Amino acid sequence: MKTDRQQIPEDLVEVGHVSGAYGIRGWIRIRPYSADAEALLTAGKWWLDKPVLHEVTAVQARWQGDGIVACLEGMSDRNAAEALRGAVVRISRADFPALEENEYYWVDLIGLDAINKQGIRLGAVSNLIDNGVHPILQVQAELPDGRQKELLIPFVDSYVGDIDMDKGTIAVDWELDY
Repeated sequence: MKTDRQQIPEDLVEVGHVSGAYGIRGWIRIRPYSADAEALLTAGKWWLDKPVLHEVTAVQARWQGDGIVACLEGMSDRNAAEALRGAVVRISRADFPALEENEYYWVDLIGLDAINKQGIRLGAVSNLIDNGVHPILQVQAELPDGRQKELLIPFVDSYVGDIDMDKGTIAVDWELDY
């Protein structure tokens, strides 16, 4: 287990958590935070925060039902796998698969400003939610009187337009009073 703080990548992204053991040979079950968990399937190096943040090698990972199961190097015992229950799984952003044009990872959208058709800044994207039908932008807005309001904007073409990563903006067809 490596724990030298200088070896920990600065671009780690939380991608899921260990929900328990899978089988009797030390495999773990992972609940991904996104419906598209390609990074978990392709990245060979993961970082788990239990007992302390450390690097592990994923020898094999695959979908199993609505989650992912994985075999970690050096782990062949169900009890050791079960001891990781609750650990957060992180992957270096550099290990994420390349995207096609006009595709984005959710983590890259957090912090962008939602700008409506009138050019009014509604607020910053604080999270994305997967409701099973389509993703939803969670925008933290500030009302003219200074109060905070959470906007939930369906992440579909009829409400979300251009995403400009250079400007840090997402064009939306939405209003503060929706």
